[in-house]
Amino acid sequence: MTGTVTVVPLTAEHWPDVERIYAAGIATGHATFADDVPTWESFDAGKLPDHRFVALDEAGAVVGWVAVSPVSDRCVYAGVVEHSVYVDEAARGRGVGRLLLDALLASTDAAGVWTVQSGVFPENTASLALHEAVGFRVVGTRERLGRMTHGPLSGRWRDVVLLERRSRSI
Repeated sequence: MTGTVTVVPLTAEHWPDVERIYAAGIATGHATFADDVPTWESFDAGKLPDHRFVALDEAGAVVGWVAVSPVSDRCVYAGVVEHSVYVDEAARGRGVGRLLLDALLASTDAAGVWTVQSGVFPENTASLALHEAVGFRVVGTRERLGRMTHGPLSGRWRDVVLLERRSRSI
């Protein structure tokens, strides 16, 4: 990426830019089944505070974000989280996603999280390549997992590639 990018913890002050980047991802139809961005309060309540980060460009603008949610409240899954990573369209292909995932994985490894997982639409080849580059493996493809409810793909059934990265500490 041209210029310096810094990764810092995601806080409420970053929310307007995180919300904008999230909404742009939703609009593509290739990032999520979600049809709208949650409120800050909902996002904040659903994401683990120690494992959410933003990437800031040299001007201090948010150019990407990453965050995790627990997959279950059952104690046996205490070390399993699901993550989302989004990069501003203007910053894609410049290493921002890699920086965010590297920070996230360092954070989760240090905290004893043993599995980080994600679901990616097969058409999102850039995301699949990024995940492979940082050590995720394809577990399988969940066929016709859900149907889009918004945008140009509304009504279309979508497959989801299930990815996981196991901590090196287990």
